[in-house]
Amino acid sequence: MRQLLTILSAVVLLAYPFAVYFGIDRFGFSIVGILLILALGVRLLSVQKTKLKELKYVAQISAVTGISLVGLGLIFKQHGWLTFYPVVVNLCMLVVFASSLKQPQTIIERLARLQDPDLPQSGVDYTRKVTQIWCVFFISNGLFALYTCFHSLQLWTLYNGLISYILAGSLFAIEWIVRQFLLKDRKKK
Repeated sequence: MRQLLTILSAVVLLAYPFAVYFGIDRFGFSIVGILLILALGVRLLSVQKTKLKELKYVAQISAVTGISLVGLGLIFKQHGWLTFYPVVVNLCMLVVFASSLKQPQTIIERLARLQDPDLPQSGVDYTRKVTQIWCVFFISNGLFALYTCFHSLQLWTLYNGLISYILAGSLFAIEWIVRQFLLKDRKKK
């Protein structure tokens, strides 16, 4: 049951921009706000067993902030508060990734070591570069998400509900392809 709630809350949060855009017109701001608070609350409770504490903190901070933003929107009866949630998520991710650059192991290296505990130095160097690239992504994505907060809800939804996911997925896919080539070269040596 817990896994089902975790998956359901993740799906709802991925669909957050569409829930805001389509849900408010169809069901009203109060119902959408309450559903978002419930989904964020489930997310907050479901991340307690996350292995990487940094990702747990991101989920907790973004969930609490999301609940606060939705709550403020409900109190002031203004849906504009809800549009800042993607900005907060990008900021949280940036803080986690950037702060890991000051540690002996970056967050990407820790994730890589889950698959390959004996990561060579070249892998360590590579994961550090990938962490830096993700930092640049979170900065630019967060800034554009912020930009969309002050424009039409249609633009906000298009960017935060589609384009940003395509960009993140593309970066992830490109990195995966590059990694496969590097692993292939490493195995040849």
